Amino acid sequence: MPYKEIEQTCTEKMDKVVDSINQELRGIRTGRASAAILEGIRADYYGSQTPLNQLSNINIPQPRLIEIKVWDTNAVSSVEKAITGANIGLTPSTDGNIIRLQIPTLTSQRREQLVKRINDIVEDFRVEVRNIRRDVNKSIKKIAKTGDISEDQEYRSLDKIQKITDKHIENIDKLAQAKEKEIKEG
Repeated sequence: MPYKEIEQTCTEKMDKVVDSINQELRGIRTGRASAAILEGIRADYYGSQTPLNQLSNINIPQPRLIEIKVWDTNAVSSVEKAITGANIGLTPSTDGNIIRLQIPTLTSQRREQLVKRINDIVEDFRVEVRNIRRDVNKSIKKIAKTGDISEDQEYRSLDKIQKITDKHIENIDKLAQAKEKEIKEG
């Protein structure tokens, strides 16, 4: 029946939203070095935007240091510009074909800023989940209007969609709480 497919699609879309926020939160700096900070950064490499991990080896030799060993020495300045332009709050220092990023200790003010940023990100993802729910509910109501499902089935489906939505928002909140805790303790 089509409403079962709609419920399945709803779950899949909301799972993707939870995966997306997980990726987004991993990129937020916590005072410890992590290659995840660099995941979304792309450098211009002979005219194409290339992810850093395809241009270099990224190592974490110390808890507060990231080393990026660029394979092609011609791309070092491009990688530096990409890191600076990404506005991640780190200043690259270059030594030949190795770029070092020193992670500063988080101040209490910076921690508060990061928590606010997390809350903004989380709210955007909650809205995305709610928008999926709204669209799915419209589809179910449309099917019910045509008479393909009974009124009882419509209400059961709408209730199930609400439970799926609640579960996914709860997962988003858990991810946010874990990241906030990491920032406050880090």
